[in-house]
Amino acid sequence: MKAGTRETAAALTGFTVGVTAARRREELTALLRRRGARVVEAPALRIVPLENDTELRAATERCLAAPLDYVVATTGVGWRGWMSAAEGWGHGAALTAACRAAQVLSRGPKATGAVRASGITEAYAPASEAVDELRDHLLAQELTGRRIAVQEHGAPLPGLVAALRERGAEVVEVPVYRWAPPADPEPARRLAESTARGDVHALLFTSAPAIASFLDEAAAVGRYDGVLERLRRDVLPLCVGPVCARPLREAGVEPVWPDRGRLGAMVHLLTATLPGRDSRVIPAGGRRLLLQGNALLLGDTTGTPGTPGTEQAVWLTPMSAGVLRVLAERPGWVVSRRELLRRAWSGQEADEHAVEAAVTRLRRALGPHAGLVRTVPKRGYRLETDR
Repeated sequence: MKAGTRETAAALTGFTVGVTAARRREELTALLRRRGARVVEAPALRIVPLENDTELRAATERCLAAPLDYVVATTGVGWRGWMSAAEGWGHGAALTAACRAAQVLSRGPKATGAVRASGITEAYAPASEAVDELRDHLLAQELTGRRIAVQEHGAPLPGLVAALRERGAEVVEVPVYRWAPPADPEPARRLAESTARGDVHALLFTSAPAIASFLDEAAAVGRYDGVLERLRRDVLPLCVGPVCARPLREAGVEPVWPDRGRLGAMVHLLTATLPGRDSRVIPAGGRRLLLQGNALLLGDTTGTPGTPGTEQAVWLTPMSAGVLRVLAERPGWVVSRRELLRRAWSGQEADEHAVEAAVTRLRRALGPHAGLVRTVPKRGYRLETDR
């Protein structure tokens, strides 16, 4: 029996969620923890600002050397950083005037909001938030001799720039910031290890470069194939939008994303999706116990899990939770140690002594409910529940 989605502070209790974001990581982890999740923070990238970089200043001065016909804004943070840097160099008013005189194309609502906040109105913004749609819109115009400024979003955009130049446009690439590997790769590598072991229930990504970097770190510790296999089968991959999701889809993983590319929308979708994938109600001793992720939520004798003020969470080890989950599939039926090892350990190296240790830890965690897990001599274990 699957449990329904519960809009409470405990909605994500029992679940371990990996967060790879660099920007706004604190905000995202706070949203998750308020819903009861355990969060593993592992920034897969770092943003290197270029406010004082000679390359950015040179690009800005090239933009001002002659009138611009088109300006492409790809990210809100990048656009604001560019305007701020230009202001610091004394070019703020001139750059704003140059953009107002051009047609500004913005990729998505964040870039559009930043453009409007600088006093400029965009001429075009694709609903898909995809750079490809911006490119197609520009290629439908007469571009010979046109000057186009392209604000990059942490990495060069060679496909877009090459296509525009092939059509005869002069393109000024504006590198406002760069994505770089994390200063400390160990958190991302540990997250890759945990993901491959099955200790993580969901991974959240907010940019395509973060996905590429995370998979690079997984490869560095020999876990690339294991991570992808988990993402295809057990671990929920959640992206901020379809553009972000592209590297995973190219790797054969089908992630999910919200209708709106916002952190709150991501967390709402996670809350609506994850409990339905990995939750099970266990009727026992007049109480209804909810096994959710790696936690057992204990309701009172009259209430049900999910009712505010009636539940207590008992966190289990991933293996103990795996054993309980397998037993709960067919309450009252005996499951052999070999079968538990095959199902709960999912190919990881272990022996039947590991099963015994996991059952011991499970009983210890269950406390007064330890009798739920019964030993059947020479056969295995079974789950005792209400009939």
